[in-house]
Amino acid sequence: MLDRQVVKSESATIKIPELEFEIPPEAQRGSLSTVEGILLRAADELEALQEERRKVGPQTAEAIDQFLLKLRACATGDSPFTFILDDPAGNSFIENPYAPSHDPSLSIKFYERTADQQASLGYLVDSSQTADDPDGRSMQEPNAASDQVRREPHGSVGAAAGHRAIAQSNSAEIVEALFRYTAPEEVMTFPSTCGACASRCETRMFVTNIPYFQEVIVMASTCDACGYRNSEVKPGGRIPEKGKRINLTVKNTADLSRDVIKSDTAGVKIPELDLELASGTLGGIVTTVEGLITKISESLERVHGFTFGDSLDEHKRLKWLDFKFRLSKLLNLEEPWTLILDDALANSFVAPVTDDIKDDHQLMFEEYERSWEQNEELGLNDIDTSAADAAYGSTDTTVKDKLEA
Repeated sequence: MLDRQVVKSESATIKIPELEFEIPPEAQRGSLSTVEGILLRAADELEALQEERRKVGPQTAEAIDQFLLKLRACATGDSPFTFILDDPAGNSFIENPYAPSHDPSLSIKFYERTADQQASLGYLVDSSQTADDPDGRSMQEPNAASDQVRREPHGSVGAAAGHRAIAQSNSAEIVEALFRYTAPEEVMTFPSTCGACASRCETRMFVTNIPYFQEVIVMASTCDACGYRNSEVKPGGRIPEKGKRINLTVKNTADLSRDVIKSDTAGVKIPELDLELASGTLGGIVTTVEGLITKISESLERVHGFTFGDSLDEHKRLKWLDFKFRLSKLLNLEEPWTLILDDALANSFVAPVTDDIKDDHQLMFEEYERSWEQNEELGLNDIDTSAADAAYGSTDTTVKDKLEA
């Protein structure tokens, strides 16, 4: 754990809750180190002025001595602790030594930046939207128009957009892929606001049915002000009672061209590579089998910054090169391989290459009962529909009585 490499940008803050310790962005600017190195450097910097502190404030110096013992105990692995790296710019990194597999000790959370964080990073913040009160807190101007549109700098919601959209891609690509199955009977248009610049724009929505799959809702919006385009594919209908596991044996180029709808609740497995992507990885996408493998490769290179860096030791470098080579062999179809999509909400789909899905022997769909843990993660255990069921029951009884009368 202590040997994990860490990139700390100039805007990042490091926190250790167990010690109530925080390294501000101004300290250890733009550093490339390890978890142990960062803690030891912080301890050395605190200890540098201890002699002067003992002359001025002996009690303060003694308290810092006690704290340094705890800090060095964490740096040597004698005491467990939580290492939090908070970077509003998103340019910091903690190495995953188990990559490309999941690291159970490492979690990554994306969030929208506040106005103060936007300003500290140099983004333009519209001063007409907020004003500072005597306590330094931000408050809305009282004379602002009630229908005034709140504007945020471009890119401020980029980190959260992938989580909100079930599928996000070029509008033309989405339409081209879905229109292979059916055309919309009706396209609805309603006003909305741009997710990037908050300008007023229009969103187009239609419902379509994909054979052998289900009803889906396609939403697309384009902003004339900043050029931002967004497409979303949302599942329609009720929540399925069972999860779905899709197994596809890839043997030829026709299999690579199969359309794939991967929802943001689907996990991906490739047994031949010992590769497993947890639920939510890559978000939701509409692509092909070849496109999915390409996105996995690009995502691994982007997320794991030490893949080919000069700080990577030779053993890990060879491991990554071997994985990249094996991944390229999948696209070259040097040997058959298996793609597994495991979706607890059954909102994923792989298109068949035959007119009747029963004739496609390379594609198998398997339904399974969700575990309690999966329902808990999806929030289904907390859904209480008893009140609605009672209301519908009373309505049905009233209608029945009227009909009998």
